[in-house]
Amino acid sequence: MEFIDNFSGLNVLIVGDVMLDRYCWGSVDRISPEAPVPVVRLAHNTNVPGGAANVASNVAGLGARPILVGIVGDDEDGSVLPTSLESFGVPGGHIIPIPGRRTTVKTRIVAHGQQVIRLDQETDSDISDVEEELVLASLAELMPTADIVVVSDYAKGLLTKRILRQLIAMARESGKSIVVDPKGRDYSKYDGASLLTPNRREAADAAGMDINTVDLVSLAGSKLLADRSVDALLVTQGEEGMTLFESNSEPFHLKALAREVYDVTGAGDTVIATFAVASAAGADRREAAKLANIAARIVVGQIGTTSITVEELKTALQERA
Repeated sequence: MEFIDNFSGLNVLIVGDVMLDRYCWGSVDRISPEAPVPVVRLAHNTNVPGGAANVASNVAGLGARPILVGIVGDDEDGSVLPTSLESFGVPGGHIIPIPGRRTTVKTRIVAHGQQVIRLDQETDSDISDVEEELVLASLAELMPTADIVVVSDYAKGLLTKRILRQLIAMARESGKSIVVDPKGRDYSKYDGASLLTPNRREAADAAGMDINTVDLVSLAGSKLLADRSVDALLVTQGEEGMTLFESNSEPFHLKALAREVYDVTGAGDTVIATFAVASAAGADRREAAKLANIAARIVVGQIGTTSITVEELKTALQERA
């Protein structure tokens, strides 16, 4: 896959819901006398970029240049996230602070390598008309510099229907591919996108199917591709791999490659980042999906939100040669 050598010259515009993933690491040696819950003896905390910010970290790890557009609150965590991003090689200059809003933070308590509980803080209401204008102005300025556009939708209020509609139109008018990690049941808001990357449950919900339907992925993927104005879908299925759906082609299935799965947190971010960078570097959809599948194998073998590196990807490819 010679196109990997082209990664370093690419600019990837990432638009989406940024968040801070906070990990509280510790150990458990007793149960609380106050309630039947473990007492975690805290050792240390770490902060890493999550959501769309994790997509950007993966893009940077692959050697491409991430251009991240998102929003945070005007709180302490909102100032922590840009610092965390910079440690992963992601410029934070296009993160917009919103007065009165809470920065999305997912706090995971981990003991002996196992997650004990997760605490979420967030504001998930849609941003205002004025705030939409700020975001759209930033997108209009940055679009000409991008080689490809990634949308990371976690339903935290940034990606309103208006922003999605105008963002997809901007990308199409500029001749840029736009790949989307979707959220919710209504995929009409993503019409015009080049590729959607739902997981198995998300595809079922969007297609209006029961999760236990026989041949669910095949039926849901085909239905969504037929019903929506998108070029392709890549349905991720965890331990069952992923399947690429394209018009006028048979579904292309890739088996999962992970030997041991320790943590699936952020795996979808790695998949869309790798697919996008590979596509911008000249890979066709099947080649990009193969590379994304290998990248997913690497990150699920690690604990916590982690990003792929181009060195890890090259090593994995050499092992498979």
